[in-house]
Order: sequence, then C-alpha cells, then structure tokens
Amino acid sequence: MRDRLDSRLASRAKRGFRGHPLATIAFYGPNRDVASKVVVAIFTQENADPAQLMRWHNNKVDVREHDGIGQEVIAFLKSHGPRSVIQSDGVIGCPHEEGTDFPEGQACPQCPYWAGRDRWSGDRVH
Repeated sequence: MRDRLDSRLASRAKRGFRGHPLATIAFYGPNRDVASKVVVAIFTQENADPAQLMRWHNNKVDVREHDGIGQEVIAFLKSHGPRSVIQSDGVIGCPHEEGTDFPEGQACPQCPYWAGRDRWSGDRVH
C-alpha cells in the first residue's frame, strides 16, 4: 500500500493550525518518487528553533511504506503531543545535508535528480 505513513499523517495535517506545539514532517529522497528519509521537528513556540528533531532513514524501502518507521514517527508525535501538524506534499528534496554530506552551495553528487530543480515544485530552475 503506497504512502501508508504519508496518509496516516495527512489526516492530522488537514486539521490545520491549532496552536503550539507544532510538528513539521518532511520527506526527502533521491527523486520525487522515493522517500528515503523523514524528518520530524517539534516547535513549542513561533519563530524558534525546534525543541526536538528526529530523522529516520531507509535506503532500501520508501520510509512512507515502512511500518517500523511509521510506528516510531507516530510514537514520537504522541510523546510530544502536538496540537498542529504540518506535512510536506511528497518528497521535497535530497536526503543528504548540505555542508555535512556535500559542500555548501553545490549540488549533491549522490542525487543528480535534484540538481537545478526547485524542491517544492520539482520543476527545473533556469
């Protein structure tokens, strides 16, 4: 079943902003079709750094279809009790971190799909 985690969290996100704490959920992958990483951040107040941040990776199975990761994400959310949830619409970029996995200002050598592409639309940037 495609995007199981995605659909479970989407129902929470559809409720809209209901105050803090706020959870953000973002999916990353080598292209728009495969999510190999999910990042969940908990914000306790507006314009602040996340109070908690967790990352889950899986290079073999889409993280949205991985039951173990899904259960861990749900448990993480439950433990922080967010009043609001915001989720990305699909995969929004490369799972590798600029400045950590590859030099700042350069395209990721492991994810050529994202080179020269807008992370939100997936369209080529001229």
